[in-house]
Amino acid sequence: MRPIRLALPATALLLCALSVPAAQAAPAASGDWTAAPASGGGTRPSTDGRPCFYLEGAPGTVFEDKVSLSNPSGTPLTLRLRGAAAYNTANGSFAVREAPDPWIALAAPEVRIPPHTRADVPFAVTVPAGAEPGDHPAALVAAAGAREVGVRVQLRVAGPTLSALTVESVRIDKGRHLIRYALVNRGNATLAPRLAVRADGVFGRTLDRPAKALPVELLPGQRVELTEPWPHPPALDRVTVSLDVTAQGGAHSAAAATATFVPWGAVAGTALVLLAGGAAAFRLVRRRRRAGSGEVPVVERELAQTGALR
Repeated sequence: MRPIRLALPATALLLCALSVPAAQAAPAASGDWTAAPASGGGTRPSTDGRPCFYLEGAPGTVFEDKVSLSNPSGTPLTLRLRGAAAYNTANGSFAVREAPDPWIALAAPEVRIPPHTRADVPFAVTVPAGAEPGDHPAALVAAAGAREVGVRVQLRVAGPTLSALTVESVRIDKGRHLIRYALVNRGNATLAPRLAVRADGVFGRTLDRPAKALPVELLPGQRVELTEPWPHPPALDRVTVSLDVTAQGGAHSAAAATATFVPWGAVAGTALVLLAGGAAAFRLVRRRRRAGSGEVPVVERELAQTGALR
């Protein structure tokens, strides 16, 4: 399982159902071979240059389309092809699995493309009769050498869809100035979550961030671990940090965590000063008590016993 690089500009990917993190949406370098949907096709109205495959139909449907492979170089090129189901990595990135997706069948697993030529390779997506409704994200992956390029396949099986998510495992990482949490997609629709953060302490509200879009595409059934920076937490307070997450389709979840902030360095320094001052005061009081009672110091008492002290 590994992330794949999508050979499409980030602006084009926004035309798909949902976006992909920009780091994976880099276009191919000039002169590199490319993979993209062939002109037309799909189950939604489209024009040349569609950024991804979008297929939608009932269980038992067989979709047919073509992937366009271009070789702008002056030498022949051999590309390996496969279909792969998509998933979220632990940090929320879009990635595809190593194993071929049994729903996707390509006309050929390997294609040889002459120089300065484009080849349109047919493929079919067969939705099983008992397939669950909702989103089933995947990709067509082309590979040559160490380079892999993926073209998104946005597949939705007709039927009831449920948008549901939960925010879990909220905790405050005081050492790194981070708020850590997990998001879980418990529905069957791909989600673009938005996060609002609030922190309330004994001395009032210390953090208030309105809802903002998160840089993650949360696929059905997936769990991701995310962080929110908190560079300026309070120095001394007990706060409750509340996270409120929403997404399209009415999905909503909230969770909170409590943390106590104490400036231990200052506390330790103050404690040492107090201890030193207390010890000095104790010694001073003890000396004064001895002087007031006429007590002879131990050394002088020993000398008096030997007759050396008169």
